[in-house]
Amino acid sequence: MSPTLTIILLITGWLAVAAAMLWGLMRISRHHHPQVQPKLQVPPEKPVTGTANAH
Repeated sequence: MSPTLTIILLITGWLAVAAAMLWGLMRISRHHHPQVQPKLQVPPEKPVTGTANAH
């Protein structure tokens, strides 16, 4: 086996292991963190001031 092929196989194997580990960590972290639904921000109503509401 040539040295070039050995280096290519080592790099390919390392990338495969790194990708598998990253995929596993992403699955675990997604499983353990519940999805939070964002709440809608409703601005508070401003009190109406003026002579029209002075009954």
